Amino acid sequence: MPFAPLQNDSFLRACLRQSTDHTPVWLMRQAGRYLPEYCATRAKAGSFMGLATNVDFATEVTLQPLERYALDAAILFSDILTVPDAMGLGLSFQVGEGPKFAKTVRTEADVATLAVPDMDKLRYVFDAVTSIRKALNGRVPLIGFSGSPWTLACYMVEGGGSDDYRAVKSLMYSRPDLMHQILAINADSVATYLNAQIDAGAQAVMVFDSWGGVLADGKFQEFSLAYTRRVLAQLQREKDGVVIPRLVFTKGGGLWLDEMKFLDCEVLGLDWTVNLAKARAQVGDSKALQGNIDPNVLFAPPERIDAEVAAVLESFGQPHMGAGTGPTHIFNLGHGISQFTPPEHVTALVNAVHTHSRRLRTAA
Repeated sequence: MPFAPLQNDSFLRACLRQSTDHTPVWLMRQAGRYLPEYCATRAKAGSFMGLATNVDFATEVTLQPLERYALDAAILFSDILTVPDAMGLGLSFQVGEGPKFAKTVRTEADVATLAVPDMDKLRYVFDAVTSIRKALNGRVPLIGFSGSPWTLACYMVEGGGSDDYRAVKSLMYSRPDLMHQILAINADSVATYLNAQIDAGAQAVMVFDSWGGVLADGKFQEFSLAYTRRVLAQLQREKDGVVIPRLVFTKGGGLWLDEMKFLDCEVLGLDWTVNLAKARAQVGDSKALQGNIDPNVLFAPPERIDAEVAAVLESFGQPHMGAGTGPTHIFNLGHGISQFTPPEHVTALVNAVHTHSRRLRTAA
């Protein structure tokens, strides 16, 4: 199905390490509870899943931040846990408590029931992708996403969020064979899911390894990185002759950049603990970098936000300019935006990124 031509391709160009006239910016969780219009739409929907599973509501909230801010990309409004929900684990969201699963995966019998889910159970996601892409009308590209195999496994074993990761790590250390079975099924499910998002109209796809950083060195490589690699190996590289960039974000992953730079993806996302200049030197020319201002900077007054944005951009340094490819940067937060963020402070951040990044280029 034909979509409108893209008017602002700066995000996709930066993903592919091509020059742009400014550093593109989008925000993790940019459609969320910090926006009063989002809260109003969620109230109409009745629940988070009511919002995520309704194509019209999901389209509406995906576009809300773009109406307020000069962002360079949209990201599908959904949740990282839709895949295990489609596996029959029974996802729900309790107010103030986060996601919960009705069933957990902790025993041989539990693991034996797991399989790559029927993607028809996730049709609401793919319909939302197509609807959002049409509604964007070429304004900016649309990013699709999923949780990483390891992050999904954490929620599936724990039954929800966790402070100590006791259940999932107990299983990993006591029955690594079972953990590998879960992760293999998750990886193949995530790849199938992301490919279906691409077919529906996603112009880039992102893997969120939100819990990768809780693993010990050695265990990260075995239980997280290996399965992210398995996902990436199965993803479509192009759709209708256009490259589909693949982004990987590992919270707490800065320790392993030397290994992550060899991932078969275009972009590595960095959390706020990583020094961008050092990451650029470490990763070299193999990847675009995305990140990585501390989300709590957004609680400071606008003049401080402006200064912190400039510091992040200057830390990355001069991006590639001219023909060919070279080091590029996509501005983002080092993790998701807080629900308590003043919306007008996001205006200050987005404007600062565009202003300072143009200044950096003219100073070259």
